Amino acid sequence: MKKTILMYWPKAGNVESCAKLIAKEYNDIDIKLLDELTEEDIENHAQLIIGCSTVGSETWDNKDNTDPWPQFIKQLEQVGISGKKVAIFGLGDQVRWPKHFVDGMSVIHEQVTSKGAQVVGKWPVEGYEHQESEAQDGDFFYGLALDEDIQPELSKERIEKWVKQIKEEF
Repeated sequence: MKKTILMYWPKAGNVESCAKLIAKEYNDIDIKLLDELTEEDIENHAQLIIGCSTVGSETWDNKDNTDPWPQFIKQLEQVGISGKKVAIFGLGDQVRWPKHFVDGMSVIHEQVTSKGAQVVGKWPVEGYEHQESEAQDGDFFYGLALDEDIQPELSKERIEKWVKQIKEEF
């Protein structure tokens, strides 16, 4: 089994295409959709890469169990990720949602750090045109911020640099 696993949601669309680009650039990595992830997948990998889109709090608190994020959070609690290293990437639209750009990364950051994981892969906010982001800490995002709607031409270069960075930090 490989040392690193990349997990993401939602399937299809920009998150999935960027997850596949990250996996290709990373080279030696397992990749799974969040709804296919098992507790063993989390247990058997020392390093996790987690990808998401910008979502509202209603998704994380989904009561009808149609969204895999609540189940994923339960898996993290049951397995325990203390001591694991986690890198986060998030997609958003900085023009349509300038006050919530890549906010989904903040929920993941909060969940994994509260369970003892160490987040790596901070990414500079320079070069983005958003107003606010819950995933921003000073001059950095908690992870790689991608905008396939407004800046798709920058994604490949950003992914290449970020993957190199997190490999060193892992």
